[in-house]
Amino acid sequence: MTVFNKESFNDKHLLITGATGGIGYETAKIATELGASITITGRNEKKLYKIKEELENSNQDASIYAHISDLTKKHDRESLLKQAAGNLGPVTGLVNAAGIGGGDTVERLSEDDLRNILELNFTSTVLFTQAVYNQMIEKQHGTIVNVSSLSGLRGTYGNSAYSASKFALTGFTQALAVEAIENNIRVNAVCPGFVNTQMARDAISRKGKRQNRSFEEQLKIVEEGLPSGRLTEPEEVANTILFLLTDAASNIIGESVKISGGSVMR
Repeated sequence: MTVFNKESFNDKHLLITGATGGIGYETAKIATELGASITITGRNEKKLYKIKEELENSNQDASIYAHISDLTKKHDRESLLKQAAGNLGPVTGLVNAAGIGGGDTVERLSEDDLRNILELNFTSTVLFTQAVYNQMIEKQHGTIVNVSSLSGLRGTYGNSAYSASKFALTGFTQALAVEAIENNIRVNAVCPGFVNTQMARDAISRKGKRQNRSFEEQLKIVEEGLPSGRLTEPEEVANTILFLLTDAASNIIGESVKISGGSVMR
């Protein structure tokens, strides 16, 4: 099949968590251009509904449902899935893009930060995926893409909590993939390196601060360390996510796709 055209996602309902972040937003934007009906969710009400309005203005035929939710809360998870299915039909594709950065070196890591990062990046993602997956089982069809990270494949300095949460998500992806394919449901992950989003800029700032460098100085060091010489753009991650959701990726199962500008080679 053609990977991307304006009919790639006809009759598909994609639910995208973390839609107010850079990767989630770009995934939602491109998905609507490719004909998908989408549910977008996030915790920032003003930003979420602004995104919905923007996407509808740029595509008059778009079917978009926006739902404010805190995925760490069981009621919010249940309400989101019920309302999404009620408005746009059963979810055929799930993109878990919700997550946060942060943390510190182990000796400085607070218990609150540790619990918050693990809860948002891993536990709530697993619990929401479980609910969506159970609905997909009924249809014996579906695709799930988790947004993990290169930090879910290798540890880096000052990144213990975030890295642990993403390692857990990568492991969950692989374990669920083995189970889910028995129900004709594919599960994969994308593992970006530094992406040109606010989360990555904050991470670069923290890294620079530890070395008494400005953001600009640290960014230059980061980019010079990449074979591509630049950060990954969020739409590049979104395109990879959407490819994994298409039938063109029908035998890609349990993979962790690296999008790093070549950083894994250095």
